[in-house]
Amino acid sequence: MTHHHRKSIRLSGYDYSRPGSYFVTICIRGKAPLFGEFLDGEMVLNSIGKAVEQCWLNIPGHFQNIELDQFMVMPNHIHGIIVIYPESVGAKHASPLHLYKSKIHGPKPNSIGSIVASFKSTVTKRINLLRKIPGQSLWQRNYYEHIIRDENELNKIRRYIINNPAKWSYDRENRNGLPIDEKKKFWYKFLNEFED
Repeated sequence: MTHHHRKSIRLSGYDYSRPGSYFVTICIRGKAPLFGEFLDGEMVLNSIGKAVEQCWLNIPGHFQNIELDQFMVMPNHIHGIIVIYPESVGAKHASPLHLYKSKIHGPKPNSIGSIVASFKSTVTKRINLLRKIPGQSLWQRNYYEHIIRDENELNKIRRYIINNPAKWSYDRENRNGLPIDEKKKFWYKFLNEFED
């Protein structure tokens, strides 16, 4: 049997607990639309989607010096901007410091990795209770992140998040939507906007 080792998608050597703004996308395993659906171009959250939204909004209550910016719960993933302010030291109670004495035990406290891990764990427990399926895996193993470099990029990402529901047919996480070639063209254009 061949073992495939996942390559890290994080920026090598970068401290993801550093003050700054970070754009994250966290996806459901298998891309099932568990969180709701689009009706008349609007994202309508079901009870599971509302639980995801509430867990996201609760993040600042669990971590020091964290603020949430624009975010959107989509049918099978969430996009959001997390801002870490200076003097971030550990978590208030979601991911205790004593668990992170070495890299073996997980991400650095108050880092994007620890925030995402805590969020994913909390949402999974809550959704499994709602669905009455304890122990069920919910999320893809990893997540997408982007370090936001400046105000111009921040505003572009905010616009992208706000307009994301209108572009659902182009979304890479939409199992239905448009053909893959159309999606690739859209994403190529979107990613190149950051270079402008």
